[in-house]
Formats: sequence, structure tokens, C-alpha cells
Amino acid sequence: MTIGTIFNIQKYAIHDGPGIRTTVFLKGCPLNCWWCHNPESQSIQQEILFSPDKCIGCGDCYKGCIGKAISSIQGQRIKDNNKCSLCGNCAINCPAEAIEMIGKTMTAEDLMKEIEKDRIFYEESGGGVTFSGGEPLMQSEFLHEVLHRCREVEIHTALDTSGYSSWEILSKISSHVELFLYDIKHMNDQKHMALTGVSNRPILDNLKKLVAEGKRIWIRVPIIPGINDDDQNIAEIGSLMDSLKLREIYLLPYHNIAMDKYRRLGKTYGLPDIQTPSDRCMNEIAQNLKSCGLKVRIGG
Repeated sequence: MTIGTIFNIQKYAIHDGPGIRTTVFLKGCPLNCWWCHNPESQSIQQEILFSPDKCIGCGDCYKGCIGKAISSIQGQRIKDNNKCSLCGNCAINCPAEAIEMIGKTMTAEDLMKEIEKDRIFYEESGGGVTFSGGEPLMQSEFLHEVLHRCREVEIHTALDTSGYSSWEILSKISSHVELFLYDIKHMNDQKHMALTGVSNRPILDNLKKLVAEGKRIWIRVPIIPGINDDDQNIAEIGSLMDSLKLREIYLLPYHNIAMDKYRRLGKTYGLPDIQTPSDRCMNEIAQNLKSCGLKVRIGG
């Protein structure tokens, strides 16, 4: 059986492709974007999320911890990640639900059963299923299996991807994808590497190959003030799309609502002082891209 690791299944999604959709979030991502709003997606392994505001200090989480990774010092819960075996007993034992295991393993068959529950909504609205993450291509065998099953039962498929993958993997997947939601984060390769940890060259090369295959593609650009909203970067994105004859682009305004998730995962957030771009800023960027002949939408 093909098994994947899922960290969320969002029903009735309306911002991840046409119609009403089920968005399946797969764990694991090769990028480390400073502004990532799904920090629980970055590692392909299961993770433990702790909400201190829910903790009642009962100590039940200590009792079942196989690795003795949890202790109390002056009434404060302390967790040693080096000792944690991800057994999940702390989450099972917690009566206040202050501890949560992020990441659930599923077979392709079980995921399909979940997807098909809302088939009537897909058919009524022209929707389907969108695979997101993380980066779904990191679980390529599982993704390929589920995409193939979706196409067999005529469920519309979309893939939300950074495009950072070998072409061998992406080309195998592409035959089962009807719509790509393709992220462009920065056109300057050095800045892209500094902001995400990887080069944008394979991303742009893969985009050109998908275009050559005649795939339907929507470009999506997160707009982060002071990071990638400068006129030059926006103009280069418009020029790239014009050269590839791509016309649909979605601008996603930065928000910092994920900061609390970083805290609960014990991770450091990279952009604590960045604010959401104003409506005026977003509209100016949209107008600049519209002047390139593009169809621009703000939001998912």
C-alpha cells in the first residue's frame, strides 16, 4: 500500500482552485521560506504542537513519555527534543488537549474515501481536490497514486506547488494534474536562495516545461512588504508570464497569523515585524501587472 503523511484536510475550500474543493495538505517541504504560514508542513515527520495556554499542569503528559523527554522545572513544562521519540503518548494522555500530534499517515485508499465524501459538491460547483503542503512533490509516489485514482473517477485535480523538484518527478505527476497553482516567490536567484534556502532556477525551468506541455497554470505570488514587492521584481514576474503566454495571476497578501503556530511548535518566526500590505499597495501591484495584459486577482 502507498502511504502518505497528511497534516490537514480542509473541506469546502474556495480559494485553492475553481469551485468547492477539498484541499489535502501533505507534510514536508524542501524550502524554508521566512514567511511560511504552515510551519507544521516543513518537516515530513510527525511533530508535536503544544499550547501552553491550555495546559492545566496536571503532569499526565510525563507519565506515558517513552523517552522521558518531558519534565517539570519550577512548575514549567520542559521538553527535550533530543529525547522525544514521537510516541504520541503525551497527546493521548493530555486531558486538556494542550498537546497535539501533527501529521497522520494515510493510505491512498483511505484518503480517496475522504475525498469522495464531498463528490456532490465538486459536481455541483465545478470543484475537485487540491493537493497542497508543504510541497506535495516531496511525497511523489503517494501523490501520483492519489492523483491517478482521482482521474479514474473523474474528480478534478489541482496541485499547489513551489515547482522545486526534479523534472522526472514533476513530468510523471503532470499527466494527472488538470490545474497547477504555481508559486513564484522571487525572480532574483540570490535573493530567492536567501529567502527560501533554494535556487529558483529549477522552479523557473520546470514552469517553462509545463507551459510547453500545454498545462493549465495559475501563477500565485505571496506579497511580502520589503521582501518581494519592489517594482523590479513585480515587473520581472510580469515579463516572465508574458513571455510564456500565461495570463492568470493571484496575489496573496502576507499575514502573520501563523506566529502562534511557530511558538507552539517551539520554532522561531523569521519576520516578526512585517505587517500585512495595505489595500493601496496591493492594488498598485495589481495595476502594474494588469498593464502587462495579465488577469490579476488579489487573494486565493
